[in-house]
Amino acid sequence: MTTVARAVLDVLRGTGVTTVFGLPGVHNLSFWREAGPGTPELVVVRHEQTAVYAADGLARVSGGLGAALTTTGPGAANTVAAFGEAAASGTPLVLAASEIPTTLARPGVVRGVLHESRDQAGLFEPLAKAVRRPRTADDAVRAVAEAAQIAMTCPRGPVYVDIPTDVLDLEAAPASPPRAIAPRAPESGQLERAVAAIEAAPSVVIWAGGGVVQAGATAELAALAERLGAPVVTTFAGRGVLPPDHPWLVGLPPHEPEVAAYLARADLLLAVGTAFDGPMTRNWSMPMPRSLVAVNVSEPDLSANYRPDVGVLGDARFVLAELTARLAQRASDPAELDVLRAEAWARLRDDPGGGPALEFLEGVNAAVSNTDATVVVDMTIPGYWYGGYGRIPGPRRLQYPIGWGTLGSALPASVGAAALREGPVLALCGDGGFMYAVGELAVLRQENLPVTVLVVDDGGYGMLRYDQDRAGDQHRGVDLYRPDFGALAASFGITSAVIRGVDELEAALADALAAREPRMVVLPLALTPPRTTSPRWHD
Repeated sequence: MTTVARAVLDVLRGTGVTTVFGLPGVHNLSFWREAGPGTPELVVVRHEQTAVYAADGLARVSGGLGAALTTTGPGAANTVAAFGEAAASGTPLVLAASEIPTTLARPGVVRGVLHESRDQAGLFEPLAKAVRRPRTADDAVRAVAEAAQIAMTCPRGPVYVDIPTDVLDLEAAPASPPRAIAPRAPESGQLERAVAAIEAAPSVVIWAGGGVVQAGATAELAALAERLGAPVVTTFAGRGVLPPDHPWLVGLPPHEPEVAAYLARADLLLAVGTAFDGPMTRNWSMPMPRSLVAVNVSEPDLSANYRPDVGVLGDARFVLAELTARLAQRASDPAELDVLRAEAWARLRDDPGGGPALEFLEGVNAAVSNTDATVVVDMTIPGYWYGGYGRIPGPRRLQYPIGWGTLGSALPASVGAAALREGPVLALCGDGGFMYAVGELAVLRQENLPVTVLVVDDGGYGMLRYDQDRAGDQHRGVDLYRPDFGALAASFGITSAVIRGVDELEAALADALAAREPRMVVLPLALTPPRTTSPRWHD
């Protein structure tokens, strides 16, 4: 027998979790007492929201389960925005929060116990894949094991569990680790119909989403694209599924006019692991090919926004491999795609807004290409450019909060991405979003995490300033007082480089990333947003 708190940590360890993020509180100190040899490392962050952002960041970079611990009431409530981002992005994580003691709780009555809520778990029900409210020792351990299983079962997502503080100290039997999850195989009839539709289409374009990444199906995607001679357009979550120089990777978002027109001319669109969300489709206003074959492990996502002519419900890796095996090799030449890319990039370089952005990207791309860095971008104009147009060297090497669009997520998510210590991390922030979680600089320093924070300083909320300019409004609420970022970094014991322009960016980033320790680079720069942002969808 062991305590519930120790058994919960053991369950998480059994799922492969090596690092758990959280904050100790008066109701959940049992976890810190029980932590030690044989349990995951507990990384103490500086805000509960960061605990879930960090768990999200770790899960995205590793492909495994993220885990966070927080205390009761406001501690749990502080995580909701980050939990919502994980839900919208399909990130598998478990958030375990303490609840008020069972000895003081009275069903249906708010008594005023410290940190008491009318329904703490209810805060998460609209967002969570599942919610568990165990109130006995054995149920609590079982609930965490179930939560891990549910979170990792496709379609993946975050699961919330709350455990009363007195239950954490009760004795409980260790739980069995969650069982392995078998990939979902499609019905043979669905595969046959998909093969027939693709064979009948003279031209095919593949739309690859985050489901390809989650399924580990990048090799299968490349094989099918090469078999069909099919250009591949990726969503933000699918970026990196093909190498940046792959001949069939379009390498530009569908928002660019050349890409949108190319898509519309195709005979068939094969969509894999995507729900066709609003930001990727200009709120479903983009013209689409005449025929749609959709592959998804989630039945609702198969037809949530576009009804496919053929739907295949199954694991992307299995389905792509089967399609490659059943379809004949096509004679193909990517020359037309080469022309499309060249024309689009040339137009962007000549554009008054695009030219400076591409110069910025060249500096970031050059610095990142010489490392094994993961780039975590915020909801900021430089992040929009890198998220849609940067050279992403491989899957899971870009993290983009496009699911819910949570500003201020990059710095705290980088804590989780760097905790595995498998390579450096670049957190790409605007000056406004950076200030949301500035306290996490202390975590970077305390844990000596290999994170370089790039603060692109345009003096406020640049995207909102752009919106006001387009509307003819005065600048209100968008021009911000900022600290001396170099001095701020120094106060946390972090070395910084305050550079004057993009011509210095590559060298500054390369030096910071190579150090494999907390660093900051500050760049004063104002950019025009790209066409991936809604105000420019129809420019």
